[in-house]
Parts: sequence; C-alpha cells; structure tokens
Amino acid sequence: MIFGRSERGKPPVEPVTLKILVAGGFGVGKTTLVGAVSEIRPLRTEEVLTEAGRPVDDLSGVEDKHTTTVAMDFGRITLREDLVLYLFGTPGQDRFWFLWDELATGALGAIVLADTRRLEDCFAAVDYFERRSIPFVMGVNCFEGVARHPVEDVRQALDLDEGVPLVLCDARDRQSAKEVLVEVVQHALAKAAGRREPVTT
Repeated sequence: MIFGRSERGKPPVEPVTLKILVAGGFGVGKTTLVGAVSEIRPLRTEEVLTEAGRPVDDLSGVEDKHTTTVAMDFGRITLREDLVLYLFGTPGQDRFWFLWDELATGALGAIVLADTRRLEDCFAAVDYFERRSIPFVMGVNCFEGVARHPVEDVRQALDLDEGVPLVLCDARDRQSAKEVLVEVVQHALAKAAGRREPVTT
C-alpha cells in the first residue's frame, strides 16, 4: 500500500496516526534518528553553531557538532498500512525548553536518547516525561568508538524505574531506529491499556 491510497480492488485503509517525541540532551542524535527512519524528507530547523553560542552550548564530547535544532525536527514513518507515526524531535538546549510543552501536546509517548559520555544531559528529559506521565523508552545511542556498557549498568546510572524500557540503538541505522519506535508504541499502548483496566476488589 502507498500512504493515502489502497491497492486496486481493496477498500481504502484509514491509518491511525500517532505522535511520538524524540527527546534528549544536546548532540545526542535526535535529528539523526528522525532523518534515518523518516519515509519523507524530514523537516529540520537547524542553525549553524556560532561563537556567540559557545558560552551556553556545552560541546564537550561532541566537539565535531556544527549545527543545532532550534525548534523541532519532523518526520513520518508507516509501521503498518493502518499505523503511521509522526515524529517530532525536540531541541536539546535549555534555552529552547519552552517549546517542549507544545510539542508534547497529544503525544502517545517519547524516546529519550542518551549518550553514555554525557548521561547527565538526559536527566531533564526523563524528569519531564515522568512528571507528565507520558510513557517513554530510553534509547542509548551507541556512538562509534565509544565504549558500550551493560544495559543494567546504564539503568542504574540513570536511576530508571524498572517499568521503563531501555534499549541500545544506533540512531544512524533505519532498522535500529525503527525497533526503538516499535518499542515505544508497544510500551505506551500497554500503559494505556493498564490505565483502562477496572480495579477489582
């Protein structure tokens, strides 16, 4: 099936559309993940990093980074003919956090990307989604040349709740990014189903 159309002889399928956020600290791979998995040319709001921004943009660990998202990234992926995800990548710097509330409105769930070289950079995103009861999956972006750590060690370092899925991923790889998206959809739907179940006494 082509998005928005059906095969000849079959009734058209109206896909369910779900909004997923891709969040995390500065330079963690949010724009890369959205670009790797999107079936459309992603909308990006990137600007070149300037000398004026050096006092507020901590580039330690990501010295080769030359651009930054200043509003959002947007992409789309069809998981099944009846299920389409709209992806919204959030800006990572503190000074753009005022945009998060608007981007989070109506979101089914979120991916919080983490870089093990700068784990503390994702704490604010974890806190944001926990406080708003938005289901999220922790995706540890495995950068080339960076030591990999056991999942349980990373979970402990992040002080993550046991109910929060944590997966290793490569934000550059379409299949890897897709697997994280499937994980967040399954997790969010399971949480929603749990809230709907009647309490028995």
